Amino acid sequence: MNPQVIKQSQVAKLLPERPKDSHKGLFGTVTVIGGASGMTGAALLAGRAALKLGAGCVHVVLLADNAPVVDFVQPELMIHSASDQFCPNPHPNPPPERGETNVRNIFNSDVLVVGCGMGHDTTAKQMLHLALQGTATLVLDADALNLIAMHPDLYELLIARKNPTVLTPHPGEAARLLGCSTAEIQNNRIASVQQLAERFACSVVLKGAHSLCATSRGLFVNQTGNPGMSGPGMGDALSGMIAALIAQGLSVDDALLLAVHLHGAAGDELAKLNITTGMTATEVTDQARLLLNQWLIN
Repeated sequence: MNPQVIKQSQVAKLLPERPKDSHKGLFGTVTVIGGASGMTGAALLAGRAALKLGAGCVHVVLLADNAPVVDFVQPELMIHSASDQFCPNPHPNPPPERGETNVRNIFNSDVLVVGCGMGHDTTAKQMLHLALQGTATLVLDADALNLIAMHPDLYELLIARKNPTVLTPHPGEAARLLGCSTAEIQNNRIASVQQLAERFACSVVLKGAHSLCATSRGLFVNQTGNPGMSGPGMGDALSGMIAALIAQGLSVDDALLLAVHLHGAAGDELAKLNITTGMTATEVTDQARLLLNQWLIN
């Protein structure tokens, strides 16, 4: 099966125009869960991307010990510590401002991004377990995918989910999920992404040069992007972008196609400015926001 090419004309107008009496409550809530010790930047990058792509409210739940209480680069983000406020096993009689009430709140967000810099420890596994059992739309990246490959109970929870889920593996993560080698994934990328989508009943983007998107409407290939995007945090930013578009009302498939194409197009705009070596995920996020706004008004 030959994939369809994602075209700007196909995705540029998917996000509807905002009404004149808009307020943040109309544009959804995204919660990013990740950022173990040494990896808090991954979760913050995803949160910043969700915010800059239009989500109404963005929470970031950090698993790191002594996690920061504010993102001084992006203070609009609401930062929380998993150990303080979102313990998976709260006190049986929590005060109203802590414990069980807050656990319920974060897992009742419109969209959860789980896995960015999350690590593999017990808390990470418990948080992912709760997310998989919940009803929020999920965007699963990085360590969430590795944890699912490592733990049969999480694997079965993902298969059993009834609510929408997006998987965003790179070839190595896809190989772990399918129990094969990275070379086997790369040698047959189309079959691999289709197998992931069928096995888990999810929308899937298999990242890399010419990323492949498996959706309920068929298979798509993205032709934007360039080697300058081979840097840290690019996948975190993409996950936040996908989540933001879902939170604003797009279907998971429309959000996936728009975000993947926009993400690569933003990198291409930076490459036109001769920013290739050293291109950062932060620059791609900012350029994606600019491009999206241009597409919406043209």
